[in-house]
Amino acid sequence: MDETQRVEVSGLVVAYRDISPTGDMQAAAYVIHAEEAVRHFWRYRPPLEDEPLYSPTKFEVRLHQPLRFGDQVRMTVHVDKIGGKSVGFEVAMEKDGQTVAEVDMTWTARDLESGEPVALPEDIRDWLYRYVP
Repeated sequence: MDETQRVEVSGLVVAYRDISPTGDMQAAAYVIHAEEAVRHFWRYRPPLEDEPLYSPTKFEVRLHQPLRFGDQVRMTVHVDKIGGKSVGFEVAMEKDGQTVAEVDMTWTARDLESGEPVALPEDIRDWLYRYVP
């Protein structure tokens, strides 16, 4: 499978709307783009009936180098932990082969009606294990 077909890889060109007055990408934009990368990845999960709702419950951002308008960024999603009711992702953002940022996020499975945390479905867990480094 070549790079463009890998479901865990996506790209981004930093837009002007993401730039702060300092000329660097705004901190919130790193989270927004990382979440878009995970949602891109998540589209390829196996279809399930009665699937729970998944919602982000935690974010952590580590910035190594600032991104600027027009920068081309490669984002790679890694599954770094699979819990009973949640899954942890790390999104590595690279520019010119250098890691410029890492965004860790946790998504929790929730009951559609009550919103209470529920167990991750086994089919989802099995699929996620394919992406654990």
